[in-house]
Amino acid sequence: MNKVTIVGSINLDTNLRVQRMVKPGETIHGKEHYTAAGGKGANQAVAAARAESDTRFIGAVGNDAAGEEMLDLLKEENIDVSKVEIIENEATGQSFITIDDNGENAITFFAGANYAFGPEEVTNGSTLIETSDFVIAQLETPIEATIKAFEIARKANVKTILNPAPGESDLPQELLQVTDIIVPNETEAETITGIHVKDETSAKEAAEKFHELGIEVVIITFGAQGAFYDYNGYNELVPAFKEKAVDTTAAGDTFIGTMSSVLKTDFSNLKEAILYSNKASSLTIQRFGAQPSIPFKNEIK
Repeated sequence: MNKVTIVGSINLDTNLRVQRMVKPGETIHGKEHYTAAGGKGANQAVAAARAESDTRFIGAVGNDAAGEEMLDLLKEENIDVSKVEIIENEATGQSFITIDDNGENAITFFAGANYAFGPEEVTNGSTLIETSDFVIAQLETPIEATIKAFEIARKANVKTILNPAPGESDLPQELLQVTDIIVPNETEAETITGIHVKDETSAKEAAEKFHELGIEVVIITFGAQGAFYDYNGYNELVPAFKEKAVDTTAAGDTFIGTMSSVLKTDFSNLKEAILYSNKASSLTIQRFGAQPSIPFKNEIK
């Protein structure tokens, strides 16, 4: 069982199902409205926990009903939330998600308490990081906090996984130097490297850019096509499992969280871990919502 610590976001998701995406200035009818637990960090933590990792979380919520609810839900997943800060005078983060009949989504993210914690709070959770196999972070929380977490991990020989989402074109060198694995989708890979990623050839070019930045393992997710990896002179597109998508929310988070639960710290089973995670993501896209859609280990097997 891997020990996985996530440094990241916790959100209450408000979901709206529509026939098609709205155009600027247009008003359309919604088909269904519901709320669910979300946030890229929390989604990845739930995926790791349901794949039976020993999962811990470092982050923040507001001192409000949404924050209390989100913490209760994480506790139900047996996730250690002892280092999740409750921030006064801040609202718990929220995401507003629109899903069309093709399963595509558009997301607006309000950070709230997710941006109200930093390096000091991460340092308070250093024991969790130092006793982990993997530490995962995204870009929905302050980069300074992520850098501190990855620096603590590097000193303790703990492997780091960066999900650079939402994509940013100018990531600090201090962060990249302490990143072992980077997992962008094709759009995020283009934002960071400037290379239009559309196939294996262009994915290889982008991977070379990431390697030049000091990152050992590159995994670029391609949605319905699968995931491309480049590591130690080997590269390959591992195909996705073909399923009809009803909601792609949390598919990428499921991939990363699940992968962290089975990947060996020497990366010797990288392709097998990607295949396993592709399977998990194929189950997620067949269900609505973020965390409610994430599968358990017995379902993946």
